[in-house]
Amino acid sequence: MLKLKREGVILKKTTRDFENKSILNPAVLQEGKSVHIVYRAINKDFLSCLGYARLEGPKKLVERWTKPFLAPHYKYEGKGIEDPRLTKIDDTYYLVYIVHDGKNALLAYSYGKDLLKLKRGGIISPQISYAKVGKLFRHSKLKDDYYFYQAYYQQFGGRNIKVWDKDGFLFPEKINGKFVLVHRILPDMQIAYFNDFNDLKDEYYWFEYLMNMSKYVILENAHGFEERHVGGGAPPIKTKHGWLMIYHGTEESNKRRVYHGGAALFNLNNPSRLIARLPEPILSPEKDYELRGHVSEVVFPTGTAQFGDKLYVYYGAADSVVAVASISLDRLLSELLKNKVKQ
Repeated sequence: MLKLKREGVILKKTTRDFENKSILNPAVLQEGKSVHIVYRAINKDFLSCLGYARLEGPKKLVERWTKPFLAPHYKYEGKGIEDPRLTKIDDTYYLVYIVHDGKNALLAYSYGKDLLKLKRGGIISPQISYAKVGKLFRHSKLKDDYYFYQAYYQQFGGRNIKVWDKDGFLFPEKINGKFVLVHRILPDMQIAYFNDFNDLKDEYYWFEYLMNMSKYVILENAHGFEERHVGGGAPPIKTKHGWLMIYHGTEESNKRRVYHGGAALFNLNNPSRLIARLPEPILSPEKDYELRGHVSEVVFPTGTAQFGDKLYVYYGAADSVVAVASISLDRLLSELLKNKVKQ
């Protein structure tokens, strides 16, 4: 089995008020030798905000803010801002993240030409209740798991709870003139194409989308390490063989839930089309800092950087620290091409 080499923990919690419980799940953007990291920080009151750090090279910490990069401000962020992903398209930075009001978990974004001075763009998830979504699902050919999660969230949050939408990130370039967003409405990963972010704020866009959800699924669980669900990881990397995507898969039993990292390859011109995927995880909880923490047995990849042929994968470990692991990009692609999927 192909496995990433552990490079160790690069960021831990501090005594600062906004990050004195744990830090995890970093958004990563490489610019030359600099690696920007926007990470989720949790305080002892379990409120999440985002922190900022910068690396020189893949691991050397040279800058870390003593204040939050982005803190809750609006009512829909009342219980926290979580799990960011960062991309740059042309000369604009886009940060996609989860906002939580204590009941609903939705995607929002910030943007700007200056990474350190982003503007909030608002919610970009479907703001539609699970009760309505269930009716829309009936127009599409979807597996029973979608209805299970609909019932689960309605039991958890009531009939007016909105569809939970997480693990969102943008492709680093437009494809066929459109922005491309990957996101996750349990239990699969879906893809959305749009001309302008205002499209994602239009209820009718999402009504049509949800009525045809099966057309937008790009990855669903197929192997044991992802039997519960799959979800987005790092924004994709463009290679000559296709878009390389590092994602997470979750297995579950009555005793525990384990998060792993997986790898898949998608068509360059049509990223809805899966080319290849590995049948085994490339990253699983093994080290002590991955096995025990705020949430045990978790590796959650959310960003990458490349130095030479070496691909560095940054991840949250046990929901407690930010760590990094590495692999030869050529070797990873070679292994993926041995595992093409049937079209």
